[in-house]
Amino acid sequence: MDAADVTLDCGKTIDEISDYLDSGRSPYDPEIETCPDCLNALDALERAGRLSRDLIAADAAEMPEPSDNWFHGVMNAVRAELRAGRSIPLSHPDPRVSMTVTEGAVQALIRASGDAIDGVFIGHSRIVGDVEVPDAPIAVDITASVAWGESLPTAAGAVRRAVSEALAQHTELNITAVDVTVEDLHRPFPPKDIA
Repeated sequence: MDAADVTLDCGKTIDEISDYLDSGRSPYDPEIETCPDCLNALDALERAGRLSRDLIAADAAEMPEPSDNWFHGVMNAVRAELRAGRSIPLSHPDPRVSMTVTEGAVQALIRASGDAIDGVFIGHSRIVGDVEVPDAPIAVDITASVAWGESLPTAAGAVRRAVSEALAQHTELNITAVDVTVEDLHRPFPPKDIA
């Protein structure tokens, strides 16, 4: 199945989200801009687009660009994360109130936290354990691509810390492990402009 054929839970397709992003998010579409699924898709597509542009602009001829299969794998992971998945309970002081966050939203948080590390691009993530039971032990498995020349243990450790901190701050999951596997190397990103 092509990424463009994927329909989000809200009814929008990845193709529609991509077209909206390509238009510079103009004219403003309130259905997209207020929908959590669409916003997660926009964010994932923007990050993938930045990586593509950075790789093209990078001047590291000794490293091959990631294969089409690698980008296809990342887009498959993004598509899977955009599905709502399991409902993760959140506590509330009023016992009559039931609050949950979707597994897809937590995976989007994992991706955003890992992608924020310089030289790292998250491939996919998996939440292992019974997230629907409060305090159940949960492990997170993450794959990543790291820029050529970066220390792999340092990059993996930075991803592990960033994801652990984000999950501790934004969820009530009992995270017992965050495992990071570096599956690919890519050309270094060009240096960020410091204003």
